[in-house]
Amino acid sequence: MATTTEELQIEKLSLKGSIVTFESFDLPASNQRILGSPHPKNTVIPLALRPTKADAKVTLDAAVEIIKTLQEKDGILTKKLARHGTLLFRDLPIHNAEDFSKFAHAFGYKPHEIIGIVVNRPLLAPNVAPANEAPKEVLIYNHNESPQVPHAPEYIFFYGNRAPSKGGESPISSSLELFNRAQQEIPEFIAELAEKGVLSKVTYFLEKQYEGGSTLKQAFGKEIQEGDDEETKRRKIEAQIARYGRGEHTTWEWNEEGLVLTHRLPVIRTQPGTNLPTLFTGLASYWKRTQFDTEARKKVTQQLFGDGTPIPEKYLAHLAKITDEIRVLHRWQEGDVLVYDNTIAQHGREPWQGEQSDRVVMASLFDGESVPGPYGKTIRTHRLIREISHHVIADPYGVSFNDFDFQNFS
Repeated sequence: MATTTEELQIEKLSLKGSIVTFESFDLPASNQRILGSPHPKNTVIPLALRPTKADAKVTLDAAVEIIKTLQEKDGILTKKLARHGTLLFRDLPIHNAEDFSKFAHAFGYKPHEIIGIVVNRPLLAPNVAPANEAPKEVLIYNHNESPQVPHAPEYIFFYGNRAPSKGGESPISSSLELFNRAQQEIPEFIAELAEKGVLSKVTYFLEKQYEGGSTLKQAFGKEIQEGDDEETKRRKIEAQIARYGRGEHTTWEWNEEGLVLTHRLPVIRTQPGTNLPTLFTGLASYWKRTQFDTEARKKVTQQLFGDGTPIPEKYLAHLAKITDEIRVLHRWQEGDVLVYDNTIAQHGREPWQGEQSDRVVMASLFDGESVPGPYGKTIRTHRLIREISHHVIADPYGVSFNDFDFQNFS
């Protein structure tokens, strides 16, 4: 595609006798697009990077060192993520979980502690686990990672170890752009989300309910020991919930199947550094799941307005419509690494043909300086949203939001 991707403006660095430089390159139109407001003009998603042709024989150690050096130089790659939302690294010598772990850790982020996850992610290497292992027929629609729990990672790394011949793409879209479009097209819905937030009700079952899903013990039972009685198990699970919950905005109820956990959460967050509003959500994915997924998966999560009233289906369908119009589908090549800024970029997984084992994607989750989860900020009034939307359209990334009254969600 003809784009205006910029070269990564860095000097060549000599590392252990070799020179390594990343350059940007274009992808097909189905895999890459120019972002709309509020992103700066001619910003693409994803920004695709690879070693220059002169660096064709770059080693993993050299790639790791260049990543570390770039991050030490004022967090260059973190700033690229904040602008583009997603980076693609291609043509690097990453062949397995251990290689991927070394590469991901080179960015210098703190590994994310997974608590309350609804999918099973066994450890493959330091801070590396399989991505969602639901059956290949299951669509996992665009969403920010872990929007249904208070503690979400800030950066998501995916590594394509094996790619199917047809299907299995990873969607990429901007939740900054999603907010901007939704504010223009369904402003009454944005106003209601700003005022109420959402109630996220997640059921954690004693037994796995579907392939790829987690159990209550996998989600919260890291302190449970063999021989613990039921009272001790419950106490340890509740301690984990309390540890990562939102105080009075987190409640739970035990039943015969397991535990129903409810969080009252903001949906509208702000991007660190710019304070641009972003829809940090899985609402469109939730709506898609209720339309097409199995009954077992439908039972796991419920999404309501923060006052407990249902969210009209027309709004959820409209979020999916916008998402379809602004997303691209990343076609995997073996060895690819996608890095998402989870605050402003959404991901997912398309179904594929062939065998389940034809697609192997691994994930590594990290926290940044500000976790977009525990006490994320939300915007409280319709008037304020209108003002923000006006300024974002007029001067993206240039406006100061210091005069606006952002509050911790309560």
